[in-house]
Amino acid sequence: MSEKSVSTKSSFKQFTSAINLTVLVAGLGYFVDMFDITLFGVVRVASLKDLGITDPQEILRSGVLLYNAQMIGMMIGGLLWGVWADKRGRLSVMFGSIVLYSLGNIANSFVWDVNSYAICRFITGIGLAGELGAAITLVAESLPKETRGYGTTIVATLGLLGSVTAAYFGQHIAWKSAYIMGGVMGLLLLVTRFRVFESGMFEKTQNNNVERGNLSMLMKKGRLLKYLKCIFMGIPVYFITGVLFTFSPELTQSLDVQGTVSAGNALLWGSIGLAMGDFISGMLSQLLKSRNKAITVCLAVAFALILVYLNVKGLTADGIYFICFLLGSAAGYWAVLVTVSAEQFGTNIRGTVATTVPNFVRGAAALVVSMFLYLKTNFVTADKAALIVGGLFFALALLSIWTLDETYGKDLDYFES
Repeated sequence: MSEKSVSTKSSFKQFTSAINLTVLVAGLGYFVDMFDITLFGVVRVASLKDLGITDPQEILRSGVLLYNAQMIGMMIGGLLWGVWADKRGRLSVMFGSIVLYSLGNIANSFVWDVNSYAICRFITGIGLAGELGAAITLVAESLPKETRGYGTTIVATLGLLGSVTAAYFGQHIAWKSAYIMGGVMGLLLLVTRFRVFESGMFEKTQNNNVERGNLSMLMKKGRLLKYLKCIFMGIPVYFITGVLFTFSPELTQSLDVQGTVSAGNALLWGSIGLAMGDFISGMLSQLLKSRNKAITVCLAVAFALILVYLNVKGLTADGIYFICFLLGSAAGYWAVLVTVSAEQFGTNIRGTVATTVPNFVRGAAALVVSMFLYLKTNFVTADKAALIVGGLFFALALLSIWTLDETYGKDLDYFES
């Protein structure tokens, strides 16, 4: 048997060994999480029109308000759930967050104006903030270092399939029914979580009585800069989803697109790409034995595709959807991003970092979208505004990943002092 076939067989064996109940339950929780996040982008226009808003500019402004309310809620929730994960455990966050965002999802179907809608998106955002970080931390601490990359890849890939599901059903059933569907799925998932066990590494922090979940620990010994780099390297993902996909109808007006582009279809094809990309980037990081190289490849390909998206005129609507699919495939390094963040810090603040980083990345989307809207409204066309904002955050992401320590194969069983 050749050396290559032996290596392939070994990699497949490692991949299958990473599939267990903890990984599957964590992945299904993230599935429901991403279902809700994507669903808002899909039903944004339909739900606002149903609330009596018909002017295109007012729909855009209200959409930005709701999007920002959700993302600010996720930033606040990230802090709350992150500290809770290190003080009380990863499992308690996985239970509490899913209850809150499931009930919040259902509440979205009963809103009566933009203000009540914004309040519901804010509350739901707080609930959504806890799921991914706690799930990735639990999986990373439960699997051997050789296979944890596969486990976190499975979690993120299942989660992004939730985006695909939301992008499809959000266009084919009433928006209120879609929100209720997401909430019910979350509540049903609670039953499976009673069979999942707490992280042994977290339990060791309790037995050793070390300081846990203290945000001030992130300010010591250069940790703050490392923490900020973890956030910056993820912002391009939410620039692509928050601007290029969500506001694709407004963006493509200046590109002479043949046909009508819908945000729902852009999100659908972009989400399919993200699901594939998350799997590909996770496997690439295992193949290259480097998280940093995998993310660098993703960023380079994604930015090249953005240049095509924003500069090639006369494409058909289907051509735009295909580019969205390719963009999602290139930018789907979410699993690797959260894994890198979890691997950068010790067990006693790992839950805080892994939960807050993805939510600060998501929350930064509020800044990204606001910058895009400000430039579009006051200075340049939509496509040029997107290019300026995207170029800035891609540069910051590349600088961050190039200056972070490589964490592939790192032993995670240690405390921060």
